[in-house]
Amino acid sequence: MTAGTVASRPAASTSTGPARGLDDATVTRIADELAEATRSRGTIERISARFPAATIEDSYAIQRIWRARREQAGARLVGRKIGLTSKAMQFATGITEPDYGVIFADQAYRSGATVEHAQWSNVRVEVELAFVLRSPLEGEGLSVEQVLDATEVVVPALEILDSHIELEGRTIVDTISDNAALGAVVVGDVEVGPRDRNLAWVGTHCLVNGEIIETGVSGGVLGHPANGVAWLAGKLAQHGDRLEAGELILAGSFTRPVWVQPGDVVTAHFQDMGSVEVSFR
Repeated sequence: MTAGTVASRPAASTSTGPARGLDDATVTRIADELAEATRSRGTIERISARFPAATIEDSYAIQRIWRARREQAGARLVGRKIGLTSKAMQFATGITEPDYGVIFADQAYRSGATVEHAQWSNVRVEVELAFVLRSPLEGEGLSVEQVLDATEVVVPALEILDSHIELEGRTIVDTISDNAALGAVVVGDVEVGPRDRNLAWVGTHCLVNGEIIETGVSGGVLGHPANGVAWLAGKLAQHGDRLEAGELILAGSFTRPVWVQPGDVVTAHFQDMGSVEVSFR
């Protein structure tokens, strides 16, 4: 399985609209702060604390500029991530609605990889299912069946979180602006057809250095992880975008985030879908 070759698409306009609370200059300045924090592996003060007028649309505008900066530097988009889709994650963060970010080719690893812990900030790991699309998905109100029809395979995955905004007191404005805290995705080797398993009932054990730290079931993601993909297609439609064939879509975590340190080995065992493992040095 590969995430496909996805042509880079231009970021949408950031001109001020009715749902925006910040002007374009402020949005651009914040995006540049986050770009620098990404390069330096640092963190910035909460956007929501400094700019209380900032809205969700402001934060997506910030993310689009951050994305454009990376694409201008040669990064290639291969997928998307959906965050905050489960009650476990909403409880852990205090944020009660989903968000999304983008995945670039240099953020994708295979199971068994050894990665540098120091390249990320506030490093945590989540357990997810990922959908690889065989046809585009576009528009609001899509059903689970429509998502499954557009899916080539589903694979087990781990998401490595990378937060460049201080964690305490974050709001959804902060998480969206920070590319929904995506650091990397680690993809397993087992591929299943979208209807070969009941994707609402995939259980998992997440272990750190051989000790079970978290457990979960995939139905924790909006009742069915395909509902997360449908939500994403609808949200992208509002921003004049769509999901493309070949993209890898992280559907959302069904465990709480697990903190990791250099030297840790994280393994997730998925019911009837194999395991995913990543080591941190």
